[in-house]
Amino acid sequence: MKTISGSKDIVFGDSALTIESVVAVAEGHSRVALTQQEDCLQRLEGGARFLEQLLESQGTIYGVTTGYGDSCTVDVPYPEYNELPYHLVRFHGCGLGQLFGVQEARAVLCARLASLSQGYSGVRVLLLQQIVDCINNGVVPCIPEEGSVGASGDLTPLSYVAAMLIGDREVLYRGEVHPAREVLQELGMQPIDLRPKEALAVMNGTAVMTGLACLAFRRAQYLSRLCARITALVLVALKGNDYHYDAGLFAVKPHPGQARVARWLRKDLAAGVAPANPERLQDRYSLRCAPHVIGVLEDAMPMLRSFIENELNSANDNPIIDGEGEHVWHGGHFYGGHIAFAMDSLKNCVANLADLMDRQMAQLMDVRFNNGLPANLSGAKGDRSPINHGFKAVQISTSALTAEALKLTMPASVFSRSTECHNQDKVSMGTIAARDCMRVLQLTEQVAACVLFAACQGFMLRVRKGDAREHNVTPVLTHFSEGVLEQHGFVEEDRPLEQSLRSLVCQIQSREWEWGE
Repeated sequence: MKTISGSKDIVFGDSALTIESVVAVAEGHSRVALTQQEDCLQRLEGGARFLEQLLESQGTIYGVTTGYGDSCTVDVPYPEYNELPYHLVRFHGCGLGQLFGVQEARAVLCARLASLSQGYSGVRVLLLQQIVDCINNGVVPCIPEEGSVGASGDLTPLSYVAAMLIGDREVLYRGEVHPAREVLQELGMQPIDLRPKEALAVMNGTAVMTGLACLAFRRAQYLSRLCARITALVLVALKGNDYHYDAGLFAVKPHPGQARVARWLRKDLAAGVAPANPERLQDRYSLRCAPHVIGVLEDAMPMLRSFIENELNSANDNPIIDGEGEHVWHGGHFYGGHIAFAMDSLKNCVANLADLMDRQMAQLMDVRFNNGLPANLSGAKGDRSPINHGFKAVQISTSALTAEALKLTMPASVFSRSTECHNQDKVSMGTIAARDCMRVLQLTEQVAACVLFAACQGFMLRVRKGDAREHNVTPVLTHFSEGVLEQHGFVEEDRPLEQSLRSLVCQIQSREWEWGE
């Protein structure tokens, strides 16, 4: 990990942020800055000042003058107000599981900064600037993945963000784990002295699930287009019928995302001039219905974007502090139901891509269905053919990866559990849904790597046979498949393919290929 050195700052507090803004910061392409607009700064400082006034007049405020959660009936005496937030940070330091990666942790920081920058959380600008400085200096908290039920927000994982700001626990800096206080000292940053509501403001929100959702959305968006490209390669390899993607056909069932996928396929294949395949009038569903499968994801994306970006640009802690109107609203904006629904929905759509590609892979491999390609797509010839097995094991792995992805599509949001003395008696499970979605994405990207490699091999085998439909062997598909095979090698003799597949997964996750659209 390194200091972010992007050329353009993403400004928090001026206007609504996009998913792409969070991804740019998470991937290290952009720095961040806090708004300098006077009205925004006044709103931020006004909330903090209003809270101080309430404390001086001994007003009752949840989590400031009371205990937390079910302990809201417990009054905290005046001398302990300032100590209470440190207890919140400490007793939530119980996360388990693997640590989130650097990109995930940056996305979490962005999502929390976006919410606090709305000016309705009662935190000082000083605290927001501490988050900005940590992001720009390449410092992220070590956040365990497990331990959040997604309401009252991501309390336990976000306690690691709060701990970083006050110099507690550990951070990732320059690729290594260090004590937070040592890193802050090295950077000339002072640990924050928390004011009474500031720990609650940092922790009692949906930033973990929302940050993950931003990353998941972008990965799914890329997978959708890649899956269409793989389908085009498979269609050529199998001598399929490109008229299944005719514009007139899709005009009579006008789901826009579905039609977009069909348009991608027509463009990749230069489709529309071929006669029907005399060997098979209608291709099997994994080719014929590919736009309908991928199109569900494409058509869901606008709604999912709306859910994610609304949450990203919301004040989602409790209580909400309106410094200008001098109100304290006690509510439940920490509830992550919208993100839970978005992530449960997205993982379903993405897993269907894995299933589609797995079925395409099965057709490519089997001599009963692949229209004359060699068994298992082996490139061996003559006496070498009997001992070579091509992509046989890759197909087995693809089936395993697909099965695991499909297994994870059970909605997490329906598994609400009553906890914390039945105060948190209905919770969103949004963070579990987001983590499941990230895992389904990883598995599906691995499926895509396997099937992409096999599809390029099949495409090249068909071209070498000389019986490919010439109009479908477009320059874009030829250049694409040649590039993959030049880098990873046509499989003529059996060899371990793990490193090639891992490299392809990295290429997918770094979005190496551009589609020109």
